[in-house]
Amino acid sequence: MSSFSPQSRNVALVVAASFFMQILDGVIIVTALPQMALSFGITTLEMSVGVTAYMLATAICIPAAGWIADRLGARRVFIAAIAIFTLASLACGLATDLGQFVVARAVQGAGGALMFPIGRILVLRTAQKSEIVRAIGLTVWPALFAPVIGPALGGFLTLYVSWHWNFWINIPLGLIGMALVARIVPLDGEPKRTPFDGPGFLLCGLTLACLLYGFESLVQGTLTPMLAAVVIAVGLVTGTAALLWLRRRDHPLLDLTTLRVQTFAASEAFAGAALRLSINATPFLLPLMFQVGFGLDPLQSGGLVIAYFLGNLLMKTSTTLILRRLGFRNILVYNGTLAALSIAACGLLTPSTPYAVIVTVLFIAGLTRSMQFTALATLAFADIDAAQRSSASTLSSMFQQIAMVFGIAFSAGLLNLSQLARSAPALALDDFRNAFLAVAAICLAASLQLLTLPAHAGAEVSGHHKLPA
Repeated sequence: MSSFSPQSRNVALVVAASFFMQILDGVIIVTALPQMALSFGITTLEMSVGVTAYMLATAICIPAAGWIADRLGARRVFIAAIAIFTLASLACGLATDLGQFVVARAVQGAGGALMFPIGRILVLRTAQKSEIVRAIGLTVWPALFAPVIGPALGGFLTLYVSWHWNFWINIPLGLIGMALVARIVPLDGEPKRTPFDGPGFLLCGLTLACLLYGFESLVQGTLTPMLAAVVIAVGLVTGTAALLWLRRRDHPLLDLTTLRVQTFAASEAFAGAALRLSINATPFLLPLMFQVGFGLDPLQSGGLVIAYFLGNLLMKTSTTLILRRLGFRNILVYNGTLAALSIAACGLLTPSTPYAVIVTVLFIAGLTRSMQFTALATLAFADIDAAQRSSASTLSSMFQQIAMVFGIAFSAGLLNLSQLARSAPALALDDFRNAFLAVAAICLAASLQLLTLPAHAGAEVSGHHKLPA
């Protein structure tokens, strides 16, 4: 078993801690919105503009993250991003009206937009090829752990302390994070002096903002379906223009040659995007099914979903060993098939299903989700060279943002279509079954498509070097 150097481990842990702060903030705010609305003298629905402001600011700023890291130094910018996020968190807690809160959330989103891609650049820059699985695996932990404790922590702070502390909790976390980055992360090398691609930035930012806001509006109902479709269409048009522009520039904001790397393209843009859709759809569908289809209250529903996230967490202890033994292609195909079956099994659950069976199905679904998520995240950078890391990390962040929001929007659309097909006035268990089966079919098809990968794709990273018989 290859060693994991202390420096690579420590850098990955520091970056993971900053990711945890960022993801936790996005989770716990939902529990505070009703109390914040009461404090501001507005409705809870009006408070959703704060969530939208964060999302749009993130979407606009993400495309420039790689260029900023190259020009100013990834370590320096990462510290600045944490500082911006922390100060904006302070401002969120000090806000006395909706306008102040929206501005603070937008600034917080800008800081968060830089944290994720640049943090991953730091991890990739420090880790050796043989360490990437473990290093990336450590940075995936927050995405699995924060959603478990976030709602409970947010509810506790809002109920027993104050909604302000849902944001102020980031202050000590941010200060500690900055100190650790300054102490542990190696100094930056020589900056790159490439010119800034202004038109590319505008086109990419507008594309991502339109797509995310359009899909989000379909779920939340903040726009009419027709208007949301128009926003999405604008995003597709500007996205096409962005691709044409970036391909012709001598120094494009994003290096699209990374998409010619088979492992990156498969993990992020094609089959990987479809797999992430199913990965992000399942946690959205499960709580709704338990409450609407099973008639459980939020606490009972949350208790069941914990089994799903426990499966996510437990798998992390074995990911490196399994990838080394079986290799990326086998894992993505066979584990992906198991993930599809477990998603389908979730759709076949009923209120009369024994509790032990429900928990087992959810646990297995969590195990397979975690394995697939980590394998995709790691394989994406297996063949990316040093010169492509910044653009690859930025593109990956953009793809993942779209997949996350589109996965939820797609799931909501499936539920609505099923309900319309039944001509029913409300959602029922059959609608969730249809949605789960459709998502499972996508997961299965995408997993099988990855059979086109070479047998030893990413072997230098996974350590899977056994030759075919």
